[in-house]
Amino acid sequence: MNPQALYDWTPLAGLLALGAVIALGPLAWAWRRHAHDGAARKWHALRVLTLFLTFDLVLFGAFTRLTDSGLGCPDWPGCYGSTSPVGAGQHIAAAQSVLPSGPVTQAKAWIEMLHRYLATGVGALILCLTVASWQQWFEWRRARSPQDAAPPWPWLATLTLVWVCAQGAFGALTVTMKLFPAIVTLHLLGALGLLVLLCIQALCAYQKPLLRPLPAGLRRGLHWAFALLVVQIALGGWVSANYAVLACSDFPTCQGSWWPDMDLRHGFELWRELGLTAQGDPIGFTALTAIHYVHRLVAWLVLGLLALLAWRLNRMWLWRAPSRVLAALVGLQLATGLSNVVLGWPVLAALLHTGGAAALLLLLTWMWLLSPDPAALILPDYSVLTRART
Repeated sequence: MNPQALYDWTPLAGLLALGAVIALGPLAWAWRRHAHDGAARKWHALRVLTLFLTFDLVLFGAFTRLTDSGLGCPDWPGCYGSTSPVGAGQHIAAAQSVLPSGPVTQAKAWIEMLHRYLATGVGALILCLTVASWQQWFEWRRARSPQDAAPPWPWLATLTLVWVCAQGAFGALTVTMKLFPAIVTLHLLGALGLLVLLCIQALCAYQKPLLRPLPAGLRRGLHWAFALLVVQIALGGWVSANYAVLACSDFPTCQGSWWPDMDLRHGFELWRELGLTAQGDPIGFTALTAIHYVHRLVAWLVLGLLALLAWRLNRMWLWRAPSRVLAALVGLQLATGLSNVVLGWPVLAALLHTGGAAALLLLLTWMWLLSPDPAALILPDYSVLTRART
C-alpha cells in the first residue's frame, strides 16, 4: 500500500464550498436580526458574531488537541483525500485495525475534520468582512462627507484576512509536521492573535464607544499585564504541545520540592520533534519538569499583576464592572490551572483554562482600546486623514 501523501488537494474545492455554506448561517442571522437597520449595523453584528465563532474555534481547537485528534486525518486539507471521514472510512478502518488506540480513529477523524470545517467557515466570514470593509470605505470616500463617521479602516480587515490565511498554513503544518511542538504553539498564538484583531475590528466599527480614562501608571500596568499574559500563554502552549502538564502532580510544590530537578536547556529547545531533543534523543523527564514549572512560576507573576490591576481599577467607578470581570477570570485561571495538576488534566478543566486565557486576552485588549492614550485616542478619526487628502 502506498503511503498517504501529506498534502492532497483533491477535496479542496469541496471544503471551500462547505466553508461558504457554513458562513451563510451567520450572514443570514445578521441580516435577519437587523433587517430594519442599515448595512453598517448589519456588518458590525457580523463582526461581533465572527469574533464569537472564532472564540469557539479556539476552544474546539483545544478540544481537538486534548482528545489527541490532531492527527485524526494524517493529510491536509481533507481526510485521506476525501472531503469527510465518510469517504475515508476504509483508510481509517485500516489504520485503526493496526493501532486501535492510535492517532487515527473514526471519532478522532470527525473531531479533526469538524475543526477544519469550522475554521474554513470562519475564514469565509473574514473574507466577507474584508470585502465589505473596502466597499464601505470606497463608498464613504466617493460620498465626500467628512462630517459623517468614517467606516472601519479596511487595512485592518485585510491584515485579519492575511492572518487567518497564515493560520490555515500553520494548521496544515501542525498535521504534516506531526504535532511539531513549536508549530503547535505558534498555531495557538496565531489563533489568539486572530481574536485580538477581530476584537479591534468590532470595537473600531462601533461609532460611539464609551472611552474610560486611565492614569498613566495604570495604563503602563495594563501594557505590562498584556505583554506578560502573551508570554504566559506561549508557555502554556509549550506545556500542552510537549504533554508536560502532568510532570508536576502536586501543588504548590512540584514532586515534593519547591525547586525540582529541571533540565532547562533541553526543555526549551524550540526546534525539535515531539518527544525528542534537538539531537534526536528521547526527551528526559527533567526537561518536561522544567517546561511545566517555568509556566507555573510565571503564572504567579501574571496572576499577581492582574489581581493588583483589578484591585486598582475597582476603585474607579467607570472601571468597576470590567475590574470585577478581570478578577473573576483570574480566579477561573487559578482554579482550572490547579485542577489540571491535582485532578490529572481533565478535559473540562483544560478547556476552561484555554478559554479563560483567551477571555483575559480579549478583556485586556478591550480595556486598552477604550482607555485614551495621553498623546492620541486609540480609536482614530480617519476622516481627518481623508480631509487632508481631498
